[in-house]
Order: sequence, then C-alpha cells, then structure tokens
Amino acid sequence: MAGALVRRRSPAALLLHPAAKPVLFLLALLPFSWLFYGAATDQLGANPAEYLIRATGDWTLRFLCITLAVTPLRVITGAPALARFRRMLGLFVYFYVVLHLLSYSWFDMGFEVADIAKDIAKRPFILVGFSGFLLLTPLALTSFNRAVKAMGARRWQALHKLVYLIAGLALLHFFWMRAGKRNFAEVAVYAAIIGVLLGWRLLQFFKKKRAASAAPGPGALSRR
Repeated sequence: MAGALVRRRSPAALLLHPAAKPVLFLLALLPFSWLFYGAATDQLGANPAEYLIRATGDWTLRFLCITLAVTPLRVITGAPALARFRRMLGLFVYFYVVLHLLSYSWFDMGFEVADIAKDIAKRPFILVGFSGFLLLTPLALTSFNRAVKAMGARRWQALHKLVYLIAGLALLHFFWMRAGKRNFAEVAVYAAIIGVLLGWRLLQFFKKKRAASAAPGPGALSRR
C-alpha cells in the first residue's frame, strides 16, 4: 500500500498525469494574462507600448530556453515523460514571438507595411529578429504528428535543427537591442544558458559519433 502511494506521487507519475498538460498550458499563459490585464488597467508604466514589445520579446527568449532545456533535462534526470511537453513549449515560443511582432507592428509602426519593410531593411537588429521569426514559422507549422508522417522522421528532424540557428539569432537580436543602452547583464545570462544547452547537445553529438566509430562493423564480426 505504502509503495503504491509512493509510486503515485513520484515525479514521473505527475508528469504522466492527464492534468499535467492543461496545467502547463495555463502556466504558460500567465505572462500573456498579466500583460493583457496590465494593458487593460493601465499598469504597464509610462510607456506601455515599449513595455509590451520588450516583455513579449523577453518571454519569447525565456520559452525558447525552456524548450531547449527539455531534452537535456530528460536525459540527465532519466525522465522520458518530459518529452511530451516539448511540442507545447515550442508552440508557446511561437505564440510569444507572434505577440512580439504584432506589438512592434502595431505600437511602433501602426501596421504600415511599407514602413515596416523599410525599418526591417534599415535596422540590423530588427532584420535579425524578423529572420528568426521566419525560420521559426515552418517549425511551428510542422510540429504536429501529421507533418512528421508526411515529411518523414529524418527530414523533419533536419528541419527542426533550425532551432539552434534561431536561438543564435534571438540572442543576437537581444544583444543589438540592448547595445544602445550598453545594458548587457541580461544578455550575458541568456547567452550563458543557451551556450550551456547547445554545448550539451554538441557533447552528446560527439559522444554518439565516437561510439559509432568505435563500434566494430559487420565485417569485423564475421571475421571473428
């Protein structure tokens, strides 16, 4: 009886609980809910437009870091159930980047398409951010099971490796945005997090490559 209770309350059991995904969904909506409430009640400071643009950008980068952390955490903790949340987290990256782009297009540019196009071409940090958004779009559109089946697992995985390039573009966008005020403290934090996560993936890649090269081929086995 006691053993059964322990198993029910274990972290793995909680991750597999039917309520886990709805709870994560609601938690991921909390930043949006606060921004919506703050805008509706005029609690976003003296410049609410700038606050919304920056806050949605910050949450995009945070959810990108969380999404990239899923696989390392899954491997290190031995909790395969974590993988079931990766798709939802990735879609929330796209949700917040769309809000970021809409905030910029509306509050900064008044939805003037010609002015937006000129601004993208003129300011490198906006060009880099917009490039990241364009690259992220096919990842969001192909995040469903039907897309995996239609593309094939190998091509799907190759496409979704673009997330590493997107992370670099997001970081560069953030760096250039903060360069005007020479405020790089947060940039350094995100750079360290992304660096560690991508470094872990590179380490895993080289480990697998070394193991594959060290493994005897079929010819060697037959000679034995």
